[in-house]
Amino acid sequence: MKARTFEQGIHPRYNKELTAGKAFKLASQPEEVIIPLQQHIGAPAKPLVKKGDIVNLGQKIGQATGFVSADIHASVSGEVLAVEKVNGSLSVKIKNDFEDRQDESIKAKGDLKDLSAEELKDIVKEAGIVGMGGATFPTHVKVSIPEGKNVDKVILNGAECEPYLTVDHRTMVEQAEKVIYGLQALMKMVDAKEGYIGVEVNKPDAIKSMQQAIKAEDKISVVPLEVKYPQGGEKQLIKAILDQEVPSGGLPLDVGVVVNNIGTAVAITDAIQVGMPLVERTVTVTGAVKNPQNLIFRIGTPLSQLIEESGGFIGTPGKVILGGPMMGQAQSNLDLPATKGTSGILVLSKDELGAYPEAGPCIRCARCVDACPAKLLPTALVNLTKADMNLKLQDYHVLDCIECGSCTYVCPANIEILQWVKLGKENLQAELRKSE
Repeated sequence: MKARTFEQGIHPRYNKELTAGKAFKLASQPEEVIIPLQQHIGAPAKPLVKKGDIVNLGQKIGQATGFVSADIHASVSGEVLAVEKVNGSLSVKIKNDFEDRQDESIKAKGDLKDLSAEELKDIVKEAGIVGMGGATFPTHVKVSIPEGKNVDKVILNGAECEPYLTVDHRTMVEQAEKVIYGLQALMKMVDAKEGYIGVEVNKPDAIKSMQQAIKAEDKISVVPLEVKYPQGGEKQLIKAILDQEVPSGGLPLDVGVVVNNIGTAVAITDAIQVGMPLVERTVTVTGAVKNPQNLIFRIGTPLSQLIEESGGFIGTPGKVILGGPMMGQAQSNLDLPATKGTSGILVLSKDELGAYPEAGPCIRCARCVDACPAKLLPTALVNLTKADMNLKLQDYHVLDCIECGSCTYVCPANIEILQWVKLGKENLQAELRKSE
């Protein structure tokens, strides 16, 4: 089958060979976990515990508030040391007793064939499952289809186009059956007739593993994709796999599609088959560390411990990024916890970073225009933002920007295009709120 793709995009150095062949390893449990009550898009959870309480593994310690929110669970058993703000986010600190005493609610939920769509949605909601690709959108919200919308296809995003990261790759190789089970559950939740798994061709072992896992399935297809960034963007993935365009300002639902991450599918499987909520996940720790690897860690483990588990720094670190180099966020405090959205910890050395180049004037080469996967005019968006012409940004569809950073990556003048576009989006949204 010919590899499919979307139009435009870029080809950065991927550097996945550091961890692509390394199987998952269980990270050591920390002495203490810090579990933020907001690890998701939407309203933060409300604490259900207080200092001095004894909690069990998998016990709900944070209750979702509102529809777009997610429950939070204890990732270890032990004593609650505090419920306080950590780095601006209300968090529950738990001293680990290393007994892994499971909460009484942890039990298998039954066979998939016997569970209704509504029961499955409730299981997902109670398990606190969110998008595991980094966006952390509550999954029960994504599968709650609004009236008037019909979904007939579910796509699992196995592209993992972000450089360095390999957790989805390893999940497809090592846990193929769980991935397929989770996809079947998602299809049942939204009454979809077809399922697709998009995998870039730089992961041949993952493609082979997925194809073997669907031999008995006639409603699920594995689709090889060209290696290109940002292939994993929802709209780009839909275009590549189905050759359908999501309209400007629209959502995948508008073309009858729901897109989920590989890791999300596995979390759904665990919630159904074992009853375990989302209390651990996988992460790639890579770059300038002595032993780059893929780890399975308990939510709330300090970033510093996961780096130490990977041998510690090589030389002097210049930057530590949560996620990948294109869309990740640099961190200044490594004592902060890894959370539901932590798919990667990337260390870049000072030598690797070098001196930050100064921005020059735009030379009107249009490389950013050629690269933009949303087919926008990044140079125009920058100029309008600089001129405070915020409402005019609407005419140029600034809110369609997926913030992938392709424009900044290709700019020969070293202009921080994405930062300007982000500012423009924020300014426009502020203007629109004023007029409501």
